[in-house]
Amino acid sequence: MLQIGNILISFDIVERFFCCDLSKCLGECCIEGDAGAPITKEEYAKLKTILPDIWDYLLPEAQNVIKEQGVGYIDEDGDLVTSIINGKNCVFTCYGNNGMCYCAIEKAYREGKTDFYKPISCHLYPLRLTEYENFTAVNYHRWKICKAAEVLGRKEGIRIYQFLEVPLIRRFGKEWYDELCRVCEAYLKENERE
Repeated sequence: MLQIGNILISFDIVERFFCCDLSKCLGECCIEGDAGAPITKEEYAKLKTILPDIWDYLLPEAQNVIKEQGVGYIDEDGDLVTSIINGKNCVFTCYGNNGMCYCAIEKAYREGKTDFYKPISCHLYPLRLTEYENFTAVNYHRWKICKAAEVLGRKEGIRIYQFLEVPLIRRFGKEWYDELCRVCEAYLKENERE
């Protein structure tokens, strides 16, 4: 693990290549899994606030779920997550004519209808954060549906920490990200020699 301040970073984030290839996966990370996306209490409150701005983008099934249980729930592990439809789809998914899954929150943001981009756990994916009392662990969540992203990342020469520059800055700040880049570059250079 690498450490920057009180943030521990898995070597995977430095060593592995990654670049989302939506033409291959069609946004499957938003529709597969056994729970919704992790959200904070602040994000839960924000999602409730912006709901009128994104309501028309949501699937009718999603609107029904939200009416019944709200924008989020506590999952089996005791984590606050976004609500899901039929044990799969995040309620905030919407689809394009090409069958590709999109985030309704991000769509509304890009159209200037909200100032909230999307939950940080979604923006950071495939990274997962685990908060401990004295530090935060940042790990790569490997999932077979992201194989195409690993292939494209390798082809383009884009490592995970590079691909996720914007969400990493959003979560930890520009100064922290700049230090991460310095540490990663030094680590990669050192390991090239071995």
